[in-house]
Amino acid sequence: MSEDAVRFRCHGCEAVVDPARELPFRCPRAGAPGDDVDHVLVAEGSPARFPEGKEADPFVRYRELLSPYRLARSAGLSDDAWAEIAGALDAALASVEGRGFRVTPMELAPGLARAAGLPADLWLKDETGNVSGSHKARHLMGVMLYLRVLEAGRLPAGEGIRARRLAIASCGNAALAAAVIARAARWPLDVFIPPGASASVVRRLEDLGASVWVCERRTGEAGDPCYLRFREAVARGALPFGVQGTANGLAVEGGRTLAYEMAERLRAAGSAPESLFVQVGGGALASALAQGFATAVALGVLPRLPRLLAVQTASCAPLERAWRRSEGVPIAEAVRQRSRFMWPWETAPSSVADGILDDETYDWWAIVEGMRRSSGHPLVVGEELLVRAQHLVRSQAGIAASATGTAGLAGALAEPPASGGVAVVISGAAR
Repeated sequence: MSEDAVRFRCHGCEAVVDPARELPFRCPRAGAPGDDVDHVLVAEGSPARFPEGKEADPFVRYRELLSPYRLARSAGLSDDAWAEIAGALDAALASVEGRGFRVTPMELAPGLARAAGLPADLWLKDETGNVSGSHKARHLMGVMLYLRVLEAGRLPAGEGIRARRLAIASCGNAALAAAVIARAARWPLDVFIPPGASASVVRRLEDLGASVWVCERRTGEAGDPCYLRFREAVARGALPFGVQGTANGLAVEGGRTLAYEMAERLRAAGSAPESLFVQVGGGALASALAQGFATAVALGVLPRLPRLLAVQTASCAPLERAWRRSEGVPIAEAVRQRSRFMWPWETAPSSVADGILDDETYDWWAIVEGMRRSSGHPLVVGEELLVRAQHLVRSQAGIAASATGTAGLAGALAEPPASGGVAVVISGAAR
């Protein structure tokens, strides 16, 4: 991979951002009067090879695939300096909650497959033992590493950032991930949560030193009130420390480490599942997996892409709606007419899988692109299957996951593949 200067480009409007001089979070052209473009900043540059290291920390193991690492090298920092930055954060995470980032387990689950009526080669990627109990911390670690590189390299974009608070909108797992990483980095954090957030989650957030703001729905206001209050905080100067790619393009990139781990494990087993079922709320997980697997295939780690099946609940399915409305429309055209395809869900949703009830699938375009490329499609599942999936994972695989975390399996139950292997991400420990 070249160590030339890193650039981010907006996939919607082609604006270019130099992350050494300007924060590559939200596209600088987003929000203009009358603007209907779906703005998301994406790091440019294609890696020349897939890393072959065996480091336990994925942010060291896959560093050559990460734009913060490339930025560090272009700023004159050494490979050892990156290891020190990542290692110091990892050690601080371990001191905060007893664990840092490590490659998480991915194994076959034949007992679960039999009980569920699925192909025998059912792969489960278990993220419940990750930092804060889900994959969410991967997204945010990528952002924090970028901020640390700005400081270490004394880059212009980092001027004054320590005086700015971090902010996130979340109902649970993402907020906990943000709070753990913010505490490890000694950075103040504002968390915007709904009234129905778990009391245990709120207590943990407060124990970690986060400032918690409960956001009620306002009459006549469209969209998630937590996300709206988060956007207001960012407008006042807060740093977007959430998992929506539209607000912070780096968030999706950090999540790709999950796909890289899965691809390596499958290569070692000589397996290439036909289908990948992924739970979708705001969309960062599915978009990160779609992009990460595409990189793995391009670099020869896997022979083909698995079909991407994006799973939403019947009570809130903005992605499935966008999929239907965008049929036959080129992605390049759709992203310039966002309101035709993606807008806030009109009714207040309710589900046992409450972590995927985002009013909008913010990163919808990358998921649609991934489904088209892999011959996949979205799935909408009801409460009965969501409950069954959680029970099966707990009883047959011994993983104490939330209904949100097992929603991908609910999709496989709704549409069992006739043949070929299946991969599912289990993410979100039961609380």
